[in-house]
Amino acid sequence: DPGLWSLDNLGGTLIALIHNSAVFEWNANAANATATRATIITGAPTASRNMLVSTPDRHLVLFGTETTIGDTTTQDEMFIRFSDQESIDATTSYAPSATNTAGTQRLADGSKIVGAIRGRDAIYVWTDTALFIMRFVGPPFTFSFQQVGTNCGLIGQNAAFEVDGTAYWMSENGFFRY
Repeated sequence: DPGLWSLDNLGGTLIALIHNSAVFEWNANAANATATRATIITGAPTASRNMLVSTPDRHLVLFGTETTIGDTTTQDEMFIRFSDQESIDATTSYAPSATNTAGTQRLADGSKIVGAIRGRDAIYVWTDTALFIMRFVGPPFTFSFQQVGTNCGLIGQNAAFEVDGTAYWMSENGFFRY
């Protein structure tokens, strides 16, 4: 896989992830911010394929990540982990519990998560063979997951976009919309 980066923001904090590696943060509001380097987010998984920040609920969502945080040998290319709401840098931010909104989900169709984008009312998550919708539903489940397409996987991480509530993407089988 090429050295792809995923970039997003959580308020004044830039979140950056290099494909299959650790996730970093950089605070633009810090004193002398331009002289400060990005740092690895404490307590976050150390190997993930992709990430984004969900809106408007503001969870850091990691795709194709570790089943055991900090153990790169447990990276599962179909596993999704999301942080506690508004919390990205504590060891408890990514471990699901009764007192937070962190959670996990393993997708069932495909061999790897290829890409994800934010849409108008959901997050679109593509594997190499299917499309899933990830919607914020609030506690206790935080997100719901629904498979909405088969034999329509994404050809590459940046081969999808959303316009006015409709997702368009390129697959090995042609072009699709949802």
